[in-house]
Parts: sequence; C-alpha cells; structure tokens
Amino acid sequence: QVQLRESGPGLVKPSQTLSLTCTVSGASTTTTNYAWSWIRQPPGKGLEWMGVITYDGSPWYNPSHKSRASISRNTSKNQLSLHLSSVTPEDTAVYFCARTTTTYYGGRYYFGHEYDYWGQGTQVTVSS
Repeated sequence: QVQLRESGPGLVKPSQTLSLTCTVSGASTTTTNYAWSWIRQPPGKGLEWMGVITYDGSPWYNPSHKSRASISRNTSKNQLSLHLSSVTPEDTAVYFCARTTTTYYGGRYYFGHEYDYWGQGTQVTVSS
C-alpha cells in the first residue's frame, strides 16, 4: 500500500521560507515513469499545482511559483521536499503531495493528469 505523509511547521512568518517534507512508503520515488507533485489548496479556493519532481530527479514548476519554489528529494529517506521562499499570507493553504505518471519522449517529460495516491495534507498558515 502506497502512503504519502506531509509534514511541516504549521505556522510560518511572512518573508520566511516554508519547508515541507513528504515521506513516501510502499513505493520508491525513483521508480521509472512516476512523478511526485506538490499541490496546495488555499482556504475557500481550488487546488493549485505547485510543481513536480520526476523519478530521475528533474523538477518542474508552475510558472507562477518558479521564482520562489524549489522541489528536491532524498532518495535514501524516500522523501520529497518543497521549499517556498518569501512567503506571504497568500501562501496560507493545505499542502499536499501526490503521485502521478510521467513519460519521457522526444526530449521532454509528459505528465499524467490524474493522481493515484495523495497524502492527507498539512496545514500551513503564514502569519506574523
């Protein structure tokens, strides 16, 4: 059974960097043709895709967040990380990690539009 579990600070002050971890069990983050996404949901709003890291460690970002977001992984711990710098109250949201599929073809990655496993989410509030 694949399980994802997000963890993080809960409360972050404006202008600081938010750091979240997603711990994966029951699957490897290096398994070919899978990718691992970070998705958030601000209060009262829909889901927003932040970015993804592929099975071979290539990160891709939502252009809206590319300048502030960084996604990485620790293969020895089977963990993913999201770092979001210079946070504002607008970054307040529930943050999720989720698994999707990916194919590398013709020099680029193609990502699936569905997610088969999600974490339970972690609430992050940006406030002074």
